[in-house]
Amino acid sequence: QVQLVESGGGLVQAGGSLRLSCVASGSIFSRNFMYWYRQAPGKQRDLVAGITSGGTTNYANSVKGRFTISRDNAKNTVYLQMNNLKPEDTGVYYCKAQVPAMGFRDYWGQGTQVTVSS
Repeated sequence: QVQLVESGGGLVQAGGSLRLSCVASGSIFSRNFMYWYRQAPGKQRDLVAGITSGGTTNYANSVKGRFTISRDNAKNTVYLQMNNLKPEDTGVYYCKAQVPAMGFRDYWGQGTQVTVSS
Protein backbone atom coordinates (compact mmCIF):
# COMPACT_ATOMS: atom_id res chain seq x y z
CA GLN A 1 0.00 0.00 0.00
CA VAL A 2 1.39 3.37 -1.03
CA GLN A 3 1.10 6.12 1.57
CA LEU A 4 1.72 9.83 1.05
CA VAL A 5 2.08 12.40 3.82
CA GLU A 6 2.11 16.11 3.01
CA SER A 7 3.41 18.90 5.22
CA GLY A 8 4.47 22.52 5.02
CA GLY A 9 1.18 24.31 4.55
CA GLY A 10 0.16 27.36 6.52
CA LEU A 11 -0.90 30.98 6.47
CA VAL A 12 1.25 33.45 4.54
CA GLN A 13 0.87 36.97 3.26
CA ALA A 14 0.69 37.71 -0.45
CA GLY A 15 4.18 37.81 -1.92
CA GLY A 16 5.48 35.29 0.59
CA SER A 17 6.81 31.78 0.13
CA LEU A 18 6.11 28.27 1.35
CA ARG A 19 7.65 24.90 0.65
CA LEU A 20 5.44 21.84 0.69
CA SER A 21 6.81 18.33 1.19
CA CYS A 22 5.31 14.94 0.44
CA VAL A 23 6.93 11.81 1.80
CA ALA A 24 6.03 8.54 0.11
CA SER A 25 6.26 4.96 1.36
CA GLY A 26 5.25 1.56 0.08
CA SER A 27 6.67 1.73 -3.42
CA ILE A 28 9.90 2.27 -5.33
CA PHE A 29 9.68 6.05 -5.16
CA SER A 30 12.21 6.77 -7.89
CA ARG A 31 9.93 5.14 -10.46
CA ASN A 32 6.81 7.05 -9.48
CA PHE A 33 5.35 9.97 -11.36
CA MET A 34 4.56 12.62 -8.73
CA TYR A 35 2.11 15.51 -8.82
CA TRP A 36 0.77 18.39 -6.76
CA TYR A 37 -2.87 19.35 -7.06
CA ARG A 38 -4.86 22.04 -5.27
CA GLN A 39 -8.52 22.47 -4.48
CA ALA A 40 -9.99 25.85 -3.64
CA PRO A 41 -13.25 26.02 -1.66
CA GLY A 42 -16.18 25.08 -3.87
CA LYS A 43 -13.98 24.25 -6.85
CA GLN A 44 -12.60 21.14 -8.47
CA ARG A 45 -9.17 19.74 -7.76
CA ASP A 46 -6.72 21.06 -10.35
CA LEU A 47 -3.22 20.03 -11.35
CA VAL A 48 -0.53 22.46 -10.20
CA ALA A 49 2.70 20.67 -11.15
CA GLY A 50 4.08 17.27 -12.04
CA ILE A 51 7.45 15.56 -12.26
CA THR A 52 8.30 12.32 -14.01
CA SER A 53 10.64 9.62 -12.79
CA GLY A 54 13.26 11.12 -15.11
CA GLY A 55 12.84 14.61 -13.67
CA THR A 56 10.82 16.24 -16.43
CA THR A 57 8.47 18.85 -15.00
CA ASN A 58 5.27 20.53 -16.06
CA TYR A 59 3.23 23.34 -14.53
CA ALA A 60 -0.16 24.95 -14.70
CA ASN A 61 0.03 28.27 -16.51
CA SER A 62 -1.10 30.11 -13.39
CA VAL A 63 1.99 29.06 -11.41
CA LYS A 64 4.73 29.06 -14.06
CA GLY A 65 7.70 31.13 -12.94
CA ARG A 66 6.53 31.11 -9.30
CA PHE A 67 6.35 27.44 -8.29
CA THR A 68 9.01 24.75 -8.61
CA ILE A 69 8.45 21.02 -8.21
CA SER A 70 11.43 18.83 -7.36
CA ARG A 71 12.15 15.39 -5.96
CA ASP A 72 14.74 13.76 -3.73
CA ASN A 73 14.66 10.05 -4.44
CA ALA A 74 17.03 9.31 -1.56
CA LYS A 75 14.45 10.78 0.82
CA ASN A 76 11.35 9.48 -1.00
CA THR A 77 10.14 13.05 -1.06
CA VAL A 78 8.66 15.46 -3.58
CA TYR A 79 8.65 19.19 -2.92
CA LEU A 80 6.71 22.19 -4.13
CA GLN A 81 8.50 25.49 -3.64
CA MET A 82 5.96 28.29 -3.90
CA ASN A 83 7.17 31.86 -4.28
CA ASN A 84 5.37 35.16 -4.79
CA LEU A 85 2.17 33.62 -3.47
CA LYS A 86 -1.15 35.19 -4.37
CA PRO A 87 -4.55 34.99 -2.63
CA GLU A 88 -5.82 32.86 -5.53
CA ASP A 89 -3.24 30.20 -4.58
CA THR A 90 -5.29 29.49 -1.45
CA GLY A 91 -6.58 25.95 -1.15
CA VAL A 92 -5.84 22.45 0.02
CA TYR A 93 -2.77 21.06 -1.70
CA TYR A 94 -2.68 17.34 -2.40
CA CYS A 95 0.20 15.11 -3.39
CA LYS A 96 -0.47 12.33 -5.88
CA ALA A 97 1.67 9.39 -6.95
CA GLN A 98 1.24 7.37 -10.10
CA VAL A 99 2.91 4.03 -9.48
CA PRO A 100 4.03 2.06 -12.54
CA ALA A 101 4.36 -1.14 -10.51
CA MET A 102 0.68 -0.83 -9.60
CA GLY A 103 -0.47 -0.31 -13.19
CA PHE A 104 -0.10 3.47 -12.89
CA ARG A 105 -2.73 3.53 -10.19
CA ASP A 106 -3.20 6.89 -8.44
CA TYR A 107 -2.51 7.34 -4.74
CA TRP A 108 -3.37 10.51 -2.83
CA GLY A 109 -2.22 12.15 0.35
CA GLN A 110 -4.53 13.73 2.90
CA GLY A 111 -3.76 17.30 1.83
CA THR A 112 -2.27 20.36 3.48
CA GLN A 113 -3.97 23.76 3.73
CA VAL A 114 -2.36 26.83 2.20
CA THR A 115 -3.95 30.20 2.91
CA VAL A 116 -2.61 33.38 1.32
CA SER A 117 -3.89 36.63 2.78
CA SER A 118 -4.02 39.87 0.82
